Formats: sequence, C-alpha cells, structure tokens
Amino acid sequence: MDKNNIIYQLTGPYQYKQEIKKSIFLAHAIPVVSEDQVHEWLHKLRVSEATHNCWAYRIGQKYRSDDDGEPSGTAGRPILQVIEKQNFDQVLILVIRWFGGIKLGAGGLIRAYGGTAAQCLRQAPCAEYIPQKTASILCSFSDHALLKARITEYDAQIIAEEFGAEVEMKITVPEDAYNALYDRVLDLTRGQAVVIEAD
Repeated sequence: MDKNNIIYQLTGPYQYKQEIKKSIFLAHAIPVVSEDQVHEWLHKLRVSEATHNCWAYRIGQKYRSDDDGEPSGTAGRPILQVIEKQNFDQVLILVIRWFGGIKLGAGGLIRAYGGTAAQCLRQAPCAEYIPQKTASILCSFSDHALLKARITEYDAQIIAEEFGAEVEMKITVPEDAYNALYDRVLDLTRGQAVVIEAD
C-alpha cells in the first residue's frame, strides 16, 4: 500500500518541548474522537500564565485552528498543516509558548509552531488508523457463546454486554469487515439474531 494513503492515529498522548531564541515551546499531541473531547483537553492543558496557547485539531472532516493572539496564520494554521502533512486523524495538538523576549517575526513563528508540532507528532506513539463501525448484536443466551467466539474473526471488539431477556453485545468492527460480520451473525443464528448499526 502507498504510504501516503495510510492515515495514522495516536495510541496515547505525547509532549515535546524545545527552546527557540529564549522562548519555550511545549507541544501536546492528544488522541481525540469528538469536539467535546477537544474542549475538555484544551481546558485541562492550557496554561493561563503562558503567553500563547495555540492549537489545531482534525477529526475526520472537522478541523479548526486558533492562533491565540499570535499574528493571524502564524501558529494555528502551521500546526494544522503538520497534522495534514503527516496524515493524522483524530488528533489535537496544543503548542504553548512562553515568550523569552526576542521577537521571531512571522516566518520565525510559522517555523517555531510548525516545527514544534511536527517534532511532537514524529515522536508520538501511533498506529495505522482503521475506520470502525459501532453496532449492537441482540441474540439469545444459547447463541451468545458461539457469536462471541466467532466475531473475533472479523477483528470485532466487544465494548459492552447487557444481559436481559436476551443478550446485547455492543461491538466495534473495522468498516470494511462490517457486512461480512453481519451476514455471518445471521447465518450462525439462522436469522434469529439482530444486528443494529449505531448512528
């Protein structure tokens, strides 16, 4: 597969710090799956005593960036370009700057914010991003053990199980395996189980 078509996601948070002309730049790279998570992390990580807290994120087709008082286009946009250039999805990068007394100029700021974000992402733990679908399988107790054993063949993960009049298994499964898993579940249970795709 062409490396350029591979999309990556972080497997955990990472931070990277460097000094550029007496200013300190601290980058945080955080895996995120929703805009709510972005706001929670920004609230948690931003340092009010720092000179600037600049950030960018990308979650699928949603992306935003913020220069937080730096000249327009010199901080948030370069961070977002790093995310795009390194083919990351579901990521937030926050770069915090403590001003050290030497002005960097527009070009210097773009290089400093972009470079700090790029170094952080390069070193961060990551894996290939595989789009997932979430679904629920409703089945009888007698089919539960069999289905539980067989769905792993499709790289499905059980994220929750509820036992009532029947069993509900909430699962995630790679998007490209969903249809095959759906057919297999119906086949194994002679059409008795129900598979409901989550919104």
